[in-house]
Amino acid sequence: MSKAPYARNSATSKAVLTVSWFSAGVSSAVATALDIDRIDRILYIHIEDQHEDTLRFVHDCEAWFGIPTETIQSPLKSVENACRMAAFVNSGRLGAACTERLKRRLRKQWESEQTKHLRYVWGFDCHEVERADRITHSMPNQDHLFPLIEQKINKAQAHAILKANSIRRPAMYDLGYQNNNCIGCVKGGMGYWNKIRVDFPAVFAARAKMERDIGGTCINGIYLDGLDPERGRNEPPICDECGIMCELMRIP
Repeated sequence: MSKAPYARNSATSKAVLTVSWFSAGVSSAVATALDIDRIDRILYIHIEDQHEDTLRFVHDCEAWFGIPTETIQSPLKSVENACRMAAFVNSGRLGAACTERLKRRLRKQWESEQTKHLRYVWGFDCHEVERADRITHSMPNQDHLFPLIEQKINKAQAHAILKANSIRRPAMYDLGYQNNNCIGCVKGGMGYWNKIRVDFPAVFAARAKMERDIGGTCINGIYLDGLDPERGRNEPPICDECGIMCELMRIP
């Protein structure tokens, strides 16, 4: 398999450690499986707010990959703990408090303990080239591989590939969500939050209280307890985009 055209090619004499940052999403799973022959370690960051079916999916994928998945977790554990400690929720300048404190800091700490040159595998699909470019430029000390972009695989095709390999996708997708993020993701828009209001009312209420306590919002300038229930887009669920390509891509 040729190297992805979006991967940074760093000149280094160090031994290379290739790591998949497995997000427990469908695209990330398929990207990991596609590049499994050159992956040394698979890391999954667990957050308590993820749907309980996520760990089932992680274990199913671990058997599929044939490589143990290493689970790491911030001492803060939950989105609410991270936001309350940071005293903000989601800021255009600072980003989401939970992303910074539950994921980014944990990854940087892990990186500081490594002695080999790092090469990362990411699950961005073929419509996320700009995101891949941003990762490459914001993390210049590592090399980056994007198997789905390399093979021109979109999100729906990734779902079909997963199904062709007899792996049941996480429950959040079947509930109609676009990603297997935490329940009550602070980066969600109005349509997302109105769906959370219906599907997970206790989470909606807890996030609304947290916003008022902190004095910050998930949606820019709109508190959840003041959100019009009719606002926002209703995105359709991701359905398999199957065809002969997906059947040919049964990954042993």
